[in-house]
Amino acid sequence: MSEVDTTNVAEEKTPVIEPTSELPPTSTEVSVSNDEKYEFFKVIQDYLDQAAKVVDLPEHVRDMLAQPKNEIIVHFPVAMDNGKMKMFKGYRIQHNNLLGPYKGGLRFHRTASLDDFKALATMMTWKCALMQIPFGGAKGGVKVDVSKLSDAELMRITRRFTHALGNNIGPEYDIPAPDVGTNAQIMVWIMDTFMNQVDHTQKNAQRGVVTGKSLTCGGSQGREKATAQGVVHCITEWAKDNRFDLEGKTAIIQGFGNVGSFTALLLSRLGVSTIATGDHTGYMRTSEGFNAHKLADHVKKNGSIKGYVGGESISREEFFSTKADIFIPAAIENQIGEVEAQLLDVALIAEGANGPCNPAGERILAERGIPVIPDVLANSGGVTVSYYEWVQNLRSENWPLEKVDARLETKMKDAYRRVSFFAQEHGVSLRIAAYGLALEALKTAYAERGIFP
Repeated sequence: MSEVDTTNVAEEKTPVIEPTSELPPTSTEVSVSNDEKYEFFKVIQDYLDQAAKVVDLPEHVRDMLAQPKNEIIVHFPVAMDNGKMKMFKGYRIQHNNLLGPYKGGLRFHRTASLDDFKALATMMTWKCALMQIPFGGAKGGVKVDVSKLSDAELMRITRRFTHALGNNIGPEYDIPAPDVGTNAQIMVWIMDTFMNQVDHTQKNAQRGVVTGKSLTCGGSQGREKATAQGVVHCITEWAKDNRFDLEGKTAIIQGFGNVGSFTALLLSRLGVSTIATGDHTGYMRTSEGFNAHKLADHVKKNGSIKGYVGGESISREEFFSTKADIFIPAAIENQIGEVEAQLLDVALIAEGANGPCNPAGERILAERGIPVIPDVLANSGGVTVSYYEWVQNLRSENWPLEKVDARLETKMKDAYRRVSFFAQEHGVSLRIAAYGLALEALKTAYAERGIFP
């Protein structure tokens, strides 16, 4: 009972019965720009155009990279706990696989949309090309409010979505991973469902169909903290370049999920205290700095920072105007517009989330001289360690944490150096430099391989 469209889809025309209970927009989820027509995918395309000019990208290559290869939309029924059937909409956007299998996360969120997934899939192509790992870009997920689901309903939705995707994913073709609203348990459900759809003699060869799994089911050491670890490596390299002693410095972090909490924890080990944070339930601040361990434990137990007694409640405006040394946006896209860019009083922004700065906000940050370590570089630690997990699965190996951490550190610092040098050489921002390096890799591959037939 599922319909799958694997052709390039210009727009969504098929009606779908949506889940009836949805949360109202929250402070960290709604667009901060007054422009209600904010188009994430167009923003990413504009960055592509800017970087394409810098590296003299052939027009036909630019045209191929401007749109995904495949836009898959599935509609599938799931039996809910109350005995009723409900229809859900799922997506898998496969942007480019020139350098390797499609790779990208699965987002389970009430605002999931085709436009956002196209933007995120495109960014994954740039990340993998920049990090020099043999993957292409993809993204996908389900339009659903996970906070309204029981564990049993979440499992059935996950398994039914996996079944609906069928052979549009696979360990040598398209490899999903966790993203907003998903975790290791959901990846394990996907793996198990996919393994049970193939011949029994091939089951264990499918273990690498997803990454970000639990350790007992084929996951990798260091994967859970990998994205945050990559952010911190970029911060330490920037600090080294700018003779910026991190000991005793302060940070504010928007979003305290996986990326935000691990970033706070890792920064605390470097002497950086997190003095303000926030999520969809509100914002908090403390002059003494939060205990990263205790706050992370509170969020794991309660699902948000709400109710934590270690800080005072503040407004969104007060959060963004809090004076600090480093700001890590680790929520979702389009959080820093013109207003927020004017309020920020920091020395550095390191993007733990994808697309947190909109173009208007970024222009103001540039005018104010506040550097931004872009998402394509800063948060690429996640896909890098996902690659290590995939390699371990293919080889039936289990690397120690020290090996994973050492390889990630080498990769991240090398990428930061290349981006920094490119930016200085061409007189562009770190964001356009990261895009430029990714496009150079793809440009070379297309030139060498040609276009079939």
